[in-house]
Amino acid sequence: MSLFENQEYRWRDTYFVLFHVKDRPSAGAMLQALETLGPRFQVQETRCDEAGRFESMTLMSPDDFSAMDISFIAGDEVEEQVQTLLKGEKASQMTKEEQDKWKLLKGCDARFDIYHFERIVLSEEDDEDEGFLDPGGLLIVLECLSQLCHGVSIDPQAGTVL
Repeated sequence: MSLFENQEYRWRDTYFVLFHVKDRPSAGAMLQALETLGPRFQVQETRCDEAGRFESMTLMSPDDFSAMDISFIAGDEVEEQVQTLLKGEKASQMTKEEQDKWKLLKGCDARFDIYHFERIVLSEEDDEDEGFLDPGGLLIVLECLSQLCHGVSIDPQAGTVL
């Protein structure tokens, strides 16, 4: 079940990790990489294709009051997005590190969509949201996935590399 269907979670943002389809990991490699992040993250509902390559998963981070739906996308949609990002490039405003990452986008034809959700915790007294969404877990996962598939993490709303 997607977190979009779960009333305890509210979608906040979407982030991408862009990479070359040849670097698409197996579901096992995804699980192994995420396990190195420790008990902070709990993997649920992992799906793979018939060849064992990663398709999608739900990743829970209870201590951060967050969760992520992660899915694999490839093809024309991704290539068009990369071209749009590169056309909007503002290299003069980027740090050297960001410029180096930005150059890696050329030729990317696959991505992970990371849908970031906040866990909603209401108090019984006044229906106030008592949770605190910590984006630190999201950033850790983005870095892990970028390293796994030799990709680049993108904040599409800002059009920036992370």
